Amino acid sequence: MEMRTLGNTGLNVSRLGLGTMTWGRDTDEHEAADQLRSYLEAGGNLLDTAAVYGDGDSERVIGGFLGTLIDRKDILIATKAGITFKSPDRKYNNSRSALLEELDGSLSRLGVDHVDLWQLHGWDEKTPIEETLSAIDFAVNSGRARYVGLSNFNGWQLARTVTLQNPLFGKAAIASIQSEYSLLNREIEAEVLPAARALGVGLLAWSPLGRGVLTGKYRNGLPSDSRGATPHFAEFIAPYMDGRSRGIVEAVYVAAEGLGFSPLEVALAWVRDGEGVASAIVGARTGAQLRGVLTSEEIVLPDPVRAALDDISAH
Repeated sequence: MEMRTLGNTGLNVSRLGLGTMTWGRDTDEHEAADQLRSYLEAGGNLLDTAAVYGDGDSERVIGGFLGTLIDRKDILIATKAGITFKSPDRKYNNSRSALLEELDGSLSRLGVDHVDLWQLHGWDEKTPIEETLSAIDFAVNSGRARYVGLSNFNGWQLARTVTLQNPLFGKAAIASIQSEYSLLNREIEAEVLPAARALGVGLLAWSPLGRGVLTGKYRNGLPSDSRGATPHFAEFIAPYMDGRSRGIVEAVYVAAEGLGFSPLEVALAWVRDGEGVASAIVGARTGAQLRGVLTSEEIVLPDPVRAALDDISAH
């Protein structure tokens, strides 16, 4: 698998990252192990998780694989902190105390002394950004995190954070921004992507398959065994079940038929090879599903096809 540098760092990440949001919940340890083996065999090196995924179960599953299924040195572990879903609404807490407590919890569940990339899961309006960034600096200076990044920040939030973390002043530089990006959601092209490119920050694109909709699984309805049919994912997928999304899905199908590829391969290649994208984070419930995703490594979209998809999904 092709390796790419993450922003203005010396860290090399595979252009497809493995998302583990469902591990320990919808994906049991057996299926997770099958996924990980397939991913490593394909040459991938980036595991993306978060303290909140499965209330810590995702990290626990990964920790169980270290030293048994995989060597620590063969994988980059990226995790996140600063968000909770314990109330009906998500809440952000980027206070120094909360963040460092979460980081220590992640290290314990993973069974490691450091993570390779530690990310703020979102912007916290109630905590001064200077306090939040003091936690970032402490995490790096204490060796708990090798690199630090952001997730779900908008353009001005990204620019403000990166400016304050200028390494010329001894601060831990922001290496990455993780944002949703797909043919169904191109909102980051307005501000986040231009800011990231200008500031030397690498983009990790989450949900590059439009929360699964671009695979075509919902083209003729809602399969009973799909994520969209589960209580905890139904609202997550619902925004992409509208008329605009259906039109884009059909365009992807036409392109796939013409090229002899699957819709999944077309949609993923469009994101993966987008300007500024360091890695596209992909997730699956089963090893078989993931192996289908990994076949996208073999294709490149012709420029006319990419341009046509750009036009169709622009608005």
